[in-house]
Amino acid sequence: MGHALHRRQAPGRARLSEVERRVAIRPAARADAFGPISVAERSLTAERRQWIGLAVVALAAVAADQLTKHVVASSIALDSAVKLVGPFSIRHVQNSGIAFGLFSSATAVVIVLTVVAVAWMLVFFARSGARHPALPVALGLLIGGSVSNLVDRVRLGYVTDFLDLRWWPAFNLADTSIVVGVAVLLG
Repeated sequence: MGHALHRRQAPGRARLSEVERRVAIRPAARADAFGPISVAERSLTAERRQWIGLAVVALAAVAADQLTKHVVASSIALDSAVKLVGPFSIRHVQNSGIAFGLFSSATAVVIVLTVVAVAWMLVFFARSGARHPALPVALGLLIGGSVSNLVDRVRLGYVTDFLDLRWWPAFNLADTSIVVGVAVLLG
């Protein structure tokens, strides 16, 4: 036990309890032994396991999207559809814009904005990846969806959309990954 703990107590002051003595000699304890350790002392930077989680989710999103786009493009003629169930069908559409066909004549601008957005997400993740356990999944979905559509825009000049609900513009798995990623961030 520490030398200071065996000193004679001042009159009117109770002796330290066993718990107080253990806390007082704990190596990482604060000087007063009872104050909270600040949350600011905890590093929020992404660790290796968070980076691995982000990469696995992003790569899975890219692979699933690219595979489904390839299957649709190679098996369904452009502007043709295969009715599945209810209002849902698979319709082969080429979209040179972003959501709802916006900015269809500004492919270069969309490419630049997507690269900037992905870079920003990576920097944010590097600084805050340990903030919440769902962050690697959410940003992995956002980055994976963005990168997959970016690959199509750079390679083809358009994105293949195929999920059609009739009352909503056609979309793809990359778009779905982005929406689910945002939902996870907001949830």
